[in-house]
Amino acid sequence: MPDLKQPKQRHPEKAHRPDNAQPKKPDWIRVKAPTSAGYKATRNILRDNNLVTVCEEAGCPNVGECWSQGHATMMIMGEVCTRACSFCNIATGKPPNALDVFEPGRVADAVAKLGLNHVVITSVDRDDIADGGAEHFAQTIRAVRH
Repeated sequence: MPDLKQPKQRHPEKAHRPDNAQPKKPDWIRVKAPTSAGYKATRNILRDNNLVTVCEEAGCPNVGECWSQGHATMMIMGEVCTRACSFCNIATGKPPNALDVFEPGRVADAVAKLGLNHVVITSVDRDDIADGGAEHFAQTIRAVRH
């Protein structure tokens, strides 16, 4: 029985090859766990408004840096996309719910509470809706501008 804690036994194909030690990555390239007050405030505002962000859905490694500054990319029309783009990490399938008519107002509320001068709003594709969600997107923009 191999001892799986020993690298050469865990990976027998490496037994006759030398290890290629990777140089240590510099500290600036390492992602730090988000713990700042700004991060927590942004997270709470987004949670309180029941909003979805690309930051979380796509697993962005920079979420701590952006959210600590009160920045977030809001994703409207749900968290399930009707397409399956190979480059994207958003969940794919049939959206479980109809569009939330209160979402535009919640996005506007979050933008106001975050004190944003500009905001990035994107969406999942909703091929299950006749206009693809264009009217919902327009309502969200109007709510934010108002």
